[in-house]
Amino acid sequence: MYASTFIFAKKQYDDEFHRLDEAIATAARAIPGYIGEEAWENAATGQMSNVYYWASLEALQALMQHPRHLEAKAAQSRWLDGYRVVISQVLRSYGDEGLAHPLSGFSAA
Repeated sequence: MYASTFIFAKKQYDDEFHRLDEAIATAARAIPGYIGEEAWENAATGQMSNVYYWASLEALQALMQHPRHLEAKAAQSRWLDGYRVVISQVLRSYGDEGLAHPLSGFSAA
C-alpha cells in the first residue's frame, strides 16, 4: 500500500479551486486501488494536509496523471502559498477499533 500526502499552505480559494478540488476527489475515489483519505490542519502553522491511501503505486500514478489533477497542479500558485508532496509505502497500520481510519481492516502484505 501507498500513501500520498499533500501538504500545503493556502491562499484564497475561489469557485474554480472548489470545482477542481471536487473533481480530483471524485476521480481519486473512482480509481481502482483507491482505499481512502483523510485531511488534517495544523492550527499553529495554518498548513493543511490531505492523505490518500492506495493499494498500488499504479493506482496512485493514475490520479497523478488525471487531467483535472494536472490542471490544478499547473494553477496551484493561484490558491497555494507553497506545497510539498510525500509518497510513502505503508508497511503496517494498526490500532484498536476506537478510532475509525481508512486503513482499518487492510493489511500491507
